[in-house]
Amino acid sequence: MEKFRYKLTFSKELFMIYLSHLDLMRLFSRALRRSGLPLFITNGFNPHPKISFERALKLGQTSEREVAHIFLKTRVDEAAIKDCLTRQLPDGITLKEVGETYD
Repeated sequence: MEKFRYKLTFSKELFMIYLSHLDLMRLFSRALRRSGLPLFITNGFNPHPKISFERALKLGQTSEREVAHIFLKTRVDEAAIKDCLTRQLPDGITLKEVGETYD
């Protein structure tokens, strides 16, 4: 099955600095499921959306340019991804850029 990789650049501020890395992963997983995007779901006993973060932040640290990669089943316009996902993210997590990557 073909999958399309998108790079998300976001900031983590306000009270979201107290989220651990695992909580941040859960937050993005839930937001992606609620967004209605055609997510690439892993196979296996516990299927989940395929998401990867470039690095983990320390607890209590703000960041202006965190990077995550998501995988979708079909190609979707970057503006549509940003719009759908921004509506699902809480205050303190701001989606800055979305772009398709080719690896």
